[in-house]
Amino acid sequence: MGWIRTLALACTLWAVALSSAAQYPDRPLRFVVPQAPGSASDTVARILAFELSREMGQPIVVDNRPGGALVIGMEIIARSAADGYTIGLGPVGAMAISRNMVAKLPYDVDRDFQPVALVTRGNILVAVSPSLPVTTVKELIEYAKAHPGKVMNGSSGNGTPGHVSAELFKFMSGTQIVHVPYKGGAQAINDLIAGHIHVMFESLNGIAAFARSGKVRAIAVTGATRSAAYPDIQTIAEAGVPGYEATTWSGVIAPAGVPRPIVDKLNAGINRSIASATMKEKFAFIGDELVGGTPEEFGDFIRKENTKWAEVIKRSGAKID
Repeated sequence: MGWIRTLALACTLWAVALSSAAQYPDRPLRFVVPQAPGSASDTVARILAFELSREMGQPIVVDNRPGGALVIGMEIIARSAADGYTIGLGPVGAMAISRNMVAKLPYDVDRDFQPVALVTRGNILVAVSPSLPVTTVKELIEYAKAHPGKVMNGSSGNGTPGHVSAELFKFMSGTQIVHVPYKGGAQAINDLIAGHIHVMFESLNGIAAFARSGKVRAIAVTGATRSAAYPDIQTIAEAGVPGYEATTWSGVIAPAGVPRPIVDKLNAGINRSIASATMKEKFAFIGDELVGGTPEEFGDFIRKENTKWAEVIKRSGAKID
């Protein structure tokens, strides 16, 4: 009669899970961000955390854990208790890019994370230092070819969208541009303004304010279409590199094994947050699109993006040792 005991145990565990879900959350949540304060991912997380805390009825504390090509923060999420009290921001850099660049990850993206909801999707802005005599993509290509190995491309870290989108640009434009990784976008942007580096491929929500103020010079966006917030800025494909396309996105993830009722509560809270007037206003200003949807839709999206970026990275030859 072992099967009866197994069934009884399963029913007991399910009842416990339902009870926990009914009370969830009854204490603050930790929201792990695998990038530094001031980065594009951090901006998304902090705006969302403010709204989501009101929806969930508990404080949500953003915990920045940058470093290791996003691996440090992602491993913390993967190894956390599957009780819904630790969630994480899963950006494209961690979910679809660095997994194809780092030889030995201490986690498996498909096995160790539970997709909860896709939050934002948007363009990457190509910006140059005001000290660089360049105002268009065509001029950037010409300048880089005239000064091989002298143009410095800063990024918020190895394996980030800014890194691989620039690698794709180098490959497709035939230029020799040197990658300079930083520990977060804020420091890189400061050096771009100062002229210590020459170009950045950075998420709109990380660099748009500096472009708007004229501290850096925006010359293109990387998506297939222009940004609704910046319709006058050409895409790279329009500006002289046909077929070029790269986008950025972020979603909420949790450790694998979180009970489905808790996942559903988180998902519902995130979707309500995304629909709020506050988030719509903030992200319209930034230029990113708010998405939402089900955990399954986010999971499918991650798999499609992984396939796409795996091909891009293999073609570009970009690696992280």
